[in-house]
Amino acid sequence: MEKRTWRSAALCLGLLTGITTQAAAADCPGHPNAIGTSRTLVVDPREHTRIGTMQYDETLPLEDHEVVLTFDDGPLPRNSNQILEILASQCVKATFFTIGRMAAEYPDGVRKLRDAGHSIGTHTQDHPLGMNKMPIERARQEIDDGIASVKAALGDDAALAPFFRIPGLRRAEAVEDYLASLGIQTWSADFPADDWRHVSPSRVYDLAIKRLEEKGKAFCCCTTSRHERWRRCRES
Repeated sequence: MEKRTWRSAALCLGLLTGITTQAAAADCPGHPNAIGTSRTLVVDPREHTRIGTMQYDETLPLEDHEVVLTFDDGPLPRNSNQILEILASQCVKATFFTIGRMAAEYPDGVRKLRDAGHSIGTHTQDHPLGMNKMPIERARQEIDDGIASVKAALGDDAALAPFFRIPGLRRAEAVEDYLASLGIQTWSADFPADDWRHVSPSRVYDLAIKRLEEKGKAFCCCTTSRHERWRRCRES
């Protein structure tokens, strides 16, 4: 299957939140063969608190062959800037789950995501990989500090989407319940891109396309730190 047949979508900002619409791929100036972004889909995190079939019962109500791209971690200037260039060349929007500590270190990088029209969620303050085992008080602090750091970098509370992804997808019900109490939607994924594993770019591509074909529609997870593999997959 030609990868170009997969339409992309990404979530925009707000409590009732949706997929950013570009008119069509043909409207991507200078890139007539761009993927483009298909439509806007309204999602209320208060009614749909946990999404992603890797771990939960429901996911985004996508149409056939629609794909939502999400990226974890960052901002990391070199990697993030290249991701933004790739997405812009295809007139595609994505959702970024940003680490608070990195947002505090590179606030301009967070604002670049916002200014390019992408959605910005959070991914804790320090990216701990044991939220399923840590005391809930510490988990709450990681969540709260991450949100505060990203909001400070943005300089606009309304620019932060009510989306959160647990590092390593190591979920815990107490963490999910706390996020829901804040009106924040917990995102897993429908499938991973496996780009953080020690596998070749061609293997990442093959796995991603196979999983897309099996599901028919999905939102997938990549990591900002390993974006080079995603770029090679897109260009292969």
